[in-house]
Amino acid sequence: MSPRTVLLALVLALTLTASARSDDACVPVGTWRAPGGAPLAAADVLQRAAKSAVVLLGEAHDSAEHHRWQLQMLAALHAQRPNMVIGFESFPRRVQPALDRWVAGGLSEAEFLAQSDWRNVWRMDPQLYLPLFHFARMNRIPMLALNVESALTREITQKGYDAVAPDKREGVGRPAPPTDAYLDWLLPIWAKHERPGAKGATADRDDPEFRRFVESQQTWDRAMAEVLAAAAKRPGPPLVVGVMGVGHIQQGFGVPHQLRALGLTDFVSLLPWDRSVSCKDLVAGLADAVFGVAAPAAAGPGERPRLGVYLESSPEGVRIRQVEKGSVAEATGIREGDIVVEMAARPAKQVSDLVEAVQRQAPGTWLPLKVKRGAETIELVAKFPARAQ
Repeated sequence: MSPRTVLLALVLALTLTASARSDDACVPVGTWRAPGGAPLAAADVLQRAAKSAVVLLGEAHDSAEHHRWQLQMLAALHAQRPNMVIGFESFPRRVQPALDRWVAGGLSEAEFLAQSDWRNVWRMDPQLYLPLFHFARMNRIPMLALNVESALTREITQKGYDAVAPDKREGVGRPAPPTDAYLDWLLPIWAKHERPGAKGATADRDDPEFRRFVESQQTWDRAMAEVLAAAAKRPGPPLVVGVMGVGHIQQGFGVPHQLRALGLTDFVSLLPWDRSVSCKDLVAGLADAVFGVAAPAAAGPGERPRLGVYLESSPEGVRIRQVEKGSVAEATGIREGDIVVEMAARPAKQVSDLVEAVQRQAPGTWLPLKVKRGAETIELVAKFPARAQ
């Protein structure tokens, strides 16, 4: 599996059967809930977060609603702790100078995206993130690059952490060992994706391939935790906010586990919640609190079309890790676990290939897809609705 597979893709094997009404009863839009569903007062959540050393804000990378919530959180926290630093999973360490120049007002949007190598290192629509970047720039809040190069995690996946030369580890220290709970939780999901013909129960937790994969994910988490922990020691000290995928936060297995190993325990984990997630997944330990956001809306005038899927990289193409209820993808017949290998006769080698193909579609047009489903190769056609008038 590609090391750039977001951990969220592996752990959110979520059912989409709950109705909007039942999910609203679980986490109503605009409200805070504790894991387990107990209501929380917004003032209490914000006060606790503002007094902590580090706040982790989760996201599904392609969800506009999640990023709007993050912007709201940044504004609310900044009002209480103006001395703030914001770290982003979306940037590798090598582009830190570009982030510094952007915050100082020295770059245009286009220059910033070019100098931060956005198209190659993250590939998501920059419009999803630019409001966050402008907020930091407007308030002269330092932005930090939390990530490492994909080449590093890929090499660890192939060889293991110890086989990578120390001078190629980008200064990242050895990750804290995974907990048994993390391994037990991740193993059947990894086996399902990497060993389609095998049952998760027969997968071996000591399988070298699995352990290398875990090491690559933990190196990713460790890199982000190290930057956040170092920022928390700056004079002041500032409130350090980490913006990253929910898979690096939930259940405390990712970045929280590495922060604790670094001696930083004063942090708060907050996640957005929408109706694509079943209420049964609102379990103890998921995070400190979740906030209900609106489900993704249909494209309106001037908006880009959406396929309605969450994606992950795969050696064979682009894997579908989740299909939104009522989406174009669901109507097309796309299923969780499908691997898109071709779209409009062009190969799908990485997530950005499919994202860009969808974004190029005009309302009312069709996009032919070739999908691998187990041993079969299936041809599907995604039909995008006409633009609302």
